[in-house]
Amino acid sequence: MEKTTCAIAGGGPAGLMLGLLLARAGVEVVVLEKHGDFLRDFRGDTVHPSTLEILDELGLGRRFAELPQHKAERMTAVTDDEELLVADLTRLRGRHRAIAFVPQWDFLDLLADEARRYPNFTLRMNCEVLEFTGSGLRYKDKGQVTAAKRGSPDLSSGGPGGRPPDEEGAEHVLEAVLSVAADGRRSVLRRGLPLREFGAPMDVGWFRMPREPSDRVDPFLRVGGGGRLMVAIDRETYWQMGYVVPKDSPAGDRAAVGAAVAELVPWLADRVGEMGEISTLRVQVNRLRRWYRPGLLCVGDAAHAMSPVLGVGINLAVQDAVAAANLLWEPLVKGRVSTADLAAVQRRRMPATVAIQSLQLLVQRRLIAPALAGRFSTAPLKALSRLGPLTRPMVTLLAHGVRPEHVRVPERP
Repeated sequence: MEKTTCAIAGGGPAGLMLGLLLARAGVEVVVLEKHGDFLRDFRGDTVHPSTLEILDELGLGRRFAELPQHKAERMTAVTDDEELLVADLTRLRGRHRAIAFVPQWDFLDLLADEARRYPNFTLRMNCEVLEFTGSGLRYKDKGQVTAAKRGSPDLSSGGPGGRPPDEEGAEHVLEAVLSVAADGRRSVLRRGLPLREFGAPMDVGWFRMPREPSDRVDPFLRVGGGGRLMVAIDRETYWQMGYVVPKDSPAGDRAAVGAAVAELVPWLADRVGEMGEISTLRVQVNRLRRWYRPGLLCVGDAAHAMSPVLGVGINLAVQDAVAAANLLWEPLVKGRVSTADLAAVQRRRMPATVAIQSLQLLVQRRLIAPALAGRFSTAPLKALSRLGPLTRPMVTLLAHGVRPEHVRVPERP
């Protein structure tokens, strides 16, 4: 039996940001991450100005800027007949006027490295959380069998920071004043909490395509006839492509996807043979009616699974973490957190979650579903384009969300 003040399930954007902020405030934190590293392709990696401002407030802006990334100032939609500019982030006020596309593993490494500066922060990899016991987390520890970070030393021997590998995994219980579910949309900890499902008309097959220096820049949405949609994101050295298909349809058929690439994006046709493996995202949109129970709080996708529409998942998760840290660090320092404290976090974040999910559902219903059914109309996109494209308030909503959070947590010894 181990004890800590705050036990966090999940080393994603929400879990690591919350762990970092609480450790800054002097709270003892243990983050349990299921995998042995952060190296998984096609996770959310769209970092909006709201998150960039938080990194600045933490003194991490310069280090983030040094990560491999592509900054997109504009977003376009390409139809069979024309190209429409639908979002221009240069119209924003403030320092950050672009969206940064950065591999999520680099972003998570940055947060983890900063959190490790604090001796009261612990990140344990290969620790799969099994359940909330009512007083903490029961988890299976398979040891540090892989490096937690690219370029880090092999910790499989149980050296500094590592634990001996255990193929089966020994079970442990980590007692905590507060346990946090930041373990994503498949969270095992949110079971039993009331969940509202909204559904989605699509799934997405993600894959890589080679990129040439002469290719265009900035992300775009390609809308073709016959109910076909494709997203392309410039990753500097390759294109990250997303082929949108009707819900529960096969998204991993290489021949079908390759043919769609050749027809929708003909300047990539000669590279179809070099297309990478296809990873299918089964899209969900849902949220908990109640994000907490005594001793447990859900944040990020564990509290509200987001559609990939608008690419806001990371940013909403980070905002949840900042709000939770702002509201809970003092109760945690005192060693007691009430359900009223946890309810305050939900009250703070629920309006923003509802607003963004409502916008995503509107886009799914008015744009994506008709397009997949072969009934796509360019009228909504043309209307957006005629707005300037998008008025400053709309661009600000995209970049900063409804209720942007700011770091109020002090850095305490």
